[in-house]
Amino acid sequence: MTIRQGAVTFKGSPMTLLGEELAVGKPAPNFTLVANDLSPKTLADYGGKVVVLATVPSLDTSVCDTMTRHFNEAATKLSDNIVVLTVSVDLPFAQKRWCGAAGVERVETLSDYADHSFGTTWGLRIKELGLLARSVSVIDADGQLAYHELVKEVAAEPNYDAALAAAGALV
Repeated sequence: MTIRQGAVTFKGSPMTLLGEELAVGKPAPNFTLVANDLSPKTLADYGGKVVVLATVPSLDTSVCDTMTRHFNEAATKLSDNIVVLTVSVDLPFAQKRWCGAAGVERVETLSDYADHSFGTTWGLRIKELGLLARSVSVIDADGQLAYHELVKEVAAEPNYDAALAAAGALV
């Protein structure tokens, strides 16, 4: 397994990411994540759609809350051919509770709690914390990675405009 020491920081402290770095233009790695109803979800479930896939450490933190709410608001203005996902290691029950309390209806939350394979396959698992690094990826309707931002400081927000422009350009 690839180990990327110092790939990101968390409140200024260097963190290690497990897994290879994603490359734009390559096929997006497949995944099996857990939906809020405990059903499995794979990348194939979103075939034919453009996918904005955001990863966050935990929905119960201020930056993750802000980020997911921002994408939820933006999703109301996106084409029906674009789906927005937020992935964390929060339990599906906690994700469902958070979405209800936050009024988030346009972002689908998925969990990597069961086996943490998504985090490693996507090169986003923070070894020291057991959480996902913050990132935003855009996957085209054919499953190719069209855009990827790994936020270097986990406590910072991503470039929303760049990710949404990349998604919009694909429909």
